[in-house]
Parts: sequence; C-alpha cells; structure tokens
Amino acid sequence: MVYLLFFYFSIVVIGLAYKVITARNPVHGVLTMLALFFHMAGFYLLLNAEFLAAVQIIVYCGAILVLYLFVLFLVDIKSEVKTGPFIKKGVKLAILSSVLLLLAFLRGVKNFTLGPHGHFTIARVKEMTHTKAIGQEVFTTYILPFEIAGLILLVAVIGGLALAKKETGGEEG
Repeated sequence: MVYLLFFYFSIVVIGLAYKVITARNPVHGVLTMLALFFHMAGFYLLLNAEFLAAVQIIVYCGAILVLYLFVLFLVDIKSEVKTGPFIKKGVKLAILSSVLLLLAFLRGVKNFTLGPHGHFTIARVKEMTHTKAIGQEVFTTYILPFEIAGLILLVAVIGGLALAKKETGGEEG
C-alpha cells in the first residue's frame, strides 16, 4: 500500500510541477502549486514526519502562496509578461542547461558519501516524538543559522513593503 501511495505522489508531483511551469495563467500556476505542496506533504506523511507535513501545509500552502498571489496582484501581468518570445528564444538554452544540470546531479550522486551519524537514533526520536526532537536540534545546535534565516526573512519583508509602497505626489497632512 505504501508503494502505491509513493508512486501516486511521485507521478502527481512530477505532473503538477510540469503544469506549474507551463501554465499560461499565473493564477492557475499558483493554484496548481497549491496542489503540488499538498502532495509533497503526503511524502512527509509516508516518512512518518507528521510535523514536517504540517509545516509544509502551514508555511508553504498558507504563507508562501499568499505571498505569490500578493505579488501577482501588484504586477500588471498583461504588460509585464509576454511568454511567447521568451519560450521560443530559450528552448535550446533550456535543453542545454537541463542536460548540464542532470550531468551535475549524476556526478553528485556518484560521489555521494554519508556524513557522520547524529546523536538522535530512531529509538530516541520515537521516544521523545518528532516535534520535540526537531525543536531541540533547531534551538540548540542550529540556533545561529535559525536566527540568521529569520533576520534575512525580516529584511526581505521590509524590502517587499518598500517596493510595494506607492509614492505619493505631495505632503500628506
């Protein structure tokens, strides 16, 4: 049964990813991406990582897609995006870059070696639950990168607000 679910999620995720890339209407692309994120959460459930599945749905389906829709509503799509010329001119470059990316991926897989084992064994994670193990690892070992990522996101939000703010003609008052 697990294999059938894995193959279902695999086929649907690949198909939805292709549909996101080839969607003519950006809003349809975002809605297709929503379905893609839900199916990705299904992969986490197959791995018994319920917390990651919940985070996938809350963060990606909730926050990231709202951000995408916000950007779509800010931009005048008809005047900004002309997909026809970009698609026709970039096909050879896309195929070349895809082949180079595949070769780099295959080389990386060939040279892959496992790193050192962590101090969380499967038995210890089952004993203390996934959520507690992730929280303990993030807020002890990886607290500095976690805080730096939060700072980067804060700067990105402030930059997005500054770009989205419309300039006024004169003094308000």
